Formats: sequence, structure tokens, C-alpha cells
Amino acid sequence: MRKIRKSTRLAGGLLGSVLLLAACGGGSDSASDTTAADGGGASGDAAMTITYDIADEAVWEDGSPITVADFQCTLDAIMKTTGSISTSGYDKITSVEAGDSDKQVVVKFSELYAPYKGLFGGLIKKAAVANCADISGDFGTSFNYSGTEWKMESWSADQVVYVPNDKYWGPRKVADGLKKLVMVPRPETEITDLKAGSVDFIYPQFYAGITDELADPNVKTVLNYGGDYEALYMNLGVDGKNTTAEGEKTRVFADAKVREAFYKSIDLEALFKQIYIPIAADATLLTCGPMIPGQYCPEGIFGNKYDQKAADGLMKDAGYEKNAEGLWAKDGVAPKIEWVINTGNVRRESTQAYLIPLLKKAGFNVVAYNCDAECYFQKRLPGMDYDLAMYISTAPPDPAYLVPSFTSDNIPTEANNQKGQNFQGWANETATKALHDSDKEVDDAKRTELIKTAIVEMDKDHILIPLFQFPKSGAYRTDRVDNVEGELNNYAAFNDTYQWKDLDGDGQIVIGAEQWPGCLNPVTECANSSWYVWTVANVLMPGAYRTTNDGKYVVTELLKSEPKVETK
Repeated sequence: MRKIRKSTRLAGGLLGSVLLLAACGGGSDSASDTTAADGGGASGDAAMTITYDIADEAVWEDGSPITVADFQCTLDAIMKTTGSISTSGYDKITSVEAGDSDKQVVVKFSELYAPYKGLFGGLIKKAAVANCADISGDFGTSFNYSGTEWKMESWSADQVVYVPNDKYWGPRKVADGLKKLVMVPRPETEITDLKAGSVDFIYPQFYAGITDELADPNVKTVLNYGGDYEALYMNLGVDGKNTTAEGEKTRVFADAKVREAFYKSIDLEALFKQIYIPIAADATLLTCGPMIPGQYCPEGIFGNKYDQKAADGLMKDAGYEKNAEGLWAKDGVAPKIEWVINTGNVRRESTQAYLIPLLKKAGFNVVAYNCDAECYFQKRLPGMDYDLAMYISTAPPDPAYLVPSFTSDNIPTEANNQKGQNFQGWANETATKALHDSDKEVDDAKRTELIKTAIVEMDKDHILIPLFQFPKSGAYRTDRVDNVEGELNNYAAFNDTYQWKDLDGDGQIVIGAEQWPGCLNPVTECANSSWYVWTVANVLMPGAYRTTNDGKYVVTELLKSEPKVETK
């Protein structure tokens, strides 16, 4: 699953590969490379069986053992909790059973699932919840367990405090002298606070002029290009409609001709020069769809399609005519296009200020529909309460995150208990089949073509407008903290705080956060933000695999060794 950063998609510390979620990796990207070679095949009627051997010493913060029951509870929570944000991959699991002991977990699948390394990326402790089949009411303002080197001492709207977990068994021991890890919300003052010394580290979204703003003899800024990208997304609704606070609304972008006309009414080259070139003079327009350049990026699609004459023709073909105000109207009504961003994001506000007048000149009745980050990422996006959205996504190393985000069965509806991350309501049979088939394909070349097939369909349907691959930026006080640069390009971001060094002797490291979660549930819409994952889920939840700074997946200390994978 991909993460929605400062507006990204679901972070998914629990899910492990949602655009912060699902993936293959390690040294290889296919299940066949790790399939057992002893000739036994998958056990029983299962198409694939994975056997996880939990480390004997692996325990929770209270000293109780981590067992197969916690894997089962995790599966139940994801699959059965109303509003679970993504079930992709988990929906292929037919059983979770104990093997030789409750420290051996045997997971059976109904079909091959190539990106299995993204599963069980963050475990739910069974004893921490009353009912594993419905954890929607849990973790409102506290997170009462840990299976990592840190444990939560307190959480509030003002700060979260972590202290070393004295029951932690693994190699990620908290550095000597580091007694507390503190995170505080600093959505508007993070740079000022860093330079003033009230926070030690920040992980800001890069923007024009930030390097100059960070200039200080005691501050070092580190830049990397990873999986972050920004795009505009159109909401097609569920069967063309959504229920909003005002009642049911027909979504103008449900009409394919309107989507294409809207796309062709935006001069992306001019927009890019206005908004993104000031950030990075050598930057180029992103043309890969919902991902960064690389193996899975098709050539010759997306990009600048600006053609106002063609756009006008498409709107007329869709039954629209311009009214007295010059706005496209149908049956006498010029539909309002509600464009949502998170307030306080200067770049996005500047984009709205630049584009809205131009779009109105082109005939589109676009209005700002903005709210704060919590409202945006935890309410409006998951609730599909918008027409147009703009956000950065942080993608994991494997493209399996496209499945929960762009397949038709992952559109949240009453019928599926509001599960899934397809908040655009895009239902495309060709793309859905290609993406689901890609989950079962272990041949790398064939899997690549399936992914490209789906992305080409996104371009044909004009459901998103990719804009820019964003650099990841971290900044820290060199007089207060050291050894912080090792994981700043990681999908999981700054996940090595255990080895950061406290230089000023106050026994704590303070991180200033750009966003702050309103609740702490790792399965529901609470988790629909990178900053939730970075400030809570990644800090506390143990998993089978973790990502590396160079975009791989490696087995964690939770397991004795690489899981045994058998296919039928």
C-alpha cells in the first residue's frame, strides 16, 4: 500500500506494502526465488504455503511471547474490521495455523501471491484487543503494546513520548544515554523550531527556498530521491455518485469525456515551471502515473496533453454548453468541482491560486475545498468526499500497492464494509484483471508487462495527472544529534532512531512532525497518512519484513530466518 504523505495514500505500517504497503524484495522480487527446493510443494490444497519461524526470544513489552495467535489476530483485524483500509494480499489467505509449536506459523493461500513480503508488516497483539475481528474502536488515543525497541509512555495532541522497551530481545538496542524519543506536532514552525533548538530533527516536505530557510551553522540538510511523487486525482464516485455532508452528489468526473477535457485544459508545462522548477531547476514532469521512473513505468504516456480546442469539443460531446458566466453547464447547472488539499501547504495553495482562475477561464467551476491534514487524510479522502485531490504518495519498493489503490473491488462501499484504498472509485476491468494477475505472476518480465498494462489504462481513462517526483529531505541539529542519516531514503523513513546519538546530554531526541494523527488505529482510516506510520506504527509494531534504505525487503529479528515458501 502506498502512503499518503502530507496528503499521501494509506501508510499502512500494519499492511507493509500499501503505498506506504505490499511488496516483494530482499535480493529478489519473486516468490519463485525463495520457494523451497525440496520438492514437497504447497501443503494440502493450498496454492502457496509460507512457514514463518518466530524467534524463540521474541516477546511483547510485558514479556509474553509473540506467537501464531498474533498472526491470526492480525489477519482477522484486517479482514473483518469495518472500514479496514486495505485487505489486499490478506484476502488470499485461507488459514493461519500453528506448525511444530505456537512459535511456528503456517500460512496457506488460495492462490500464488508474489509480493508476500509486504504481508504481516506490523502485528496486532491479540491480548491488546477485546475482539480481533473488530478493532475499529481500539487505539483511539493510546497504543498499549510494543514488539520493538521502543514502547509508548504517553500520547496526546501535543506530543508522543517513547522510552526504551526493557523486554525487547533483538539487535536494535537503544543507544546508551538515549532515554526518550519525543515527537511533537510542528506543522507550521518546524524549521523555526529546528533553528531555535526546540526540536532536534525534522523531515520536511521539500519546497522552493527550503534550503535557504534551513541555512544555519548548526543545521545539516540531507536530500535523497526515493519513492515520493505528487499527482492530481479525480474522484469518479461509486457508480458516479457519493454521499456527502450535504447529501448525495453526482460526481462530474464520472464522465470520461469530462475527465479528458479537464486534463487537456491544463498546460502542465506552464504549471511545472510555475510550481516545481523553483524547487529543482533540473526537474522534469513526471509521466509514469502513480509511481516514480523505473522498471514499471510505461513510455510515452501521461505528460502534457494541453489542447483547449479538443477539450471544448469533448465537453460539448458530453452534453455541456457554456453559460452566461462562461462555465460549462449541463441542464442549466454548472457543476461545482471541489478541489481538496491540506491547509497550510503553501505549494498546494499556490497551485490552486494559479490553476483555479485558468480552469474557470477554460469553463470549469473549480472551488477550493480545503481542510487540515487530519480532516483531509483521515476523513475526506477515505470518505471520497472530494472531486479533485492533490497529494504526495510514498511508494514501497514493489508495485503491489497498486492493487488496493486501483482495482475495482477495492473501492470502499457498503457492500465490502468500506474496505479498500481506491478512493477515486475507478472501475476498469482490464486494469483490475492485470493488477490481480500481477500478484500471482512470479516471472519478472511478465509481471512488469501486467503492471504497465494497468498504468496504460489509467492514462487512457484520464483518472490522474502525475506531476513531480519529490526529493526526500531530512534536517537535523549537528550539535544535538548524530548518526541520523542511515535511513532517510527508506520507505519507512527515519526508522533507525534506536541508534541515533544524543549529543547535548539531555537524554532525549525531539522530532518535529509536519502532521499529527487524530487517532492511532493501524487498520482504519486513522492510518491513512505517512506521518501516522512514522510517528506510531513503525515505532511499535513488529513485522516479518522491513524495508531498507536502498529499496529492498529484509527479514526482521522477529523471525529466525527467511520464511519457507512452497508453491503447488
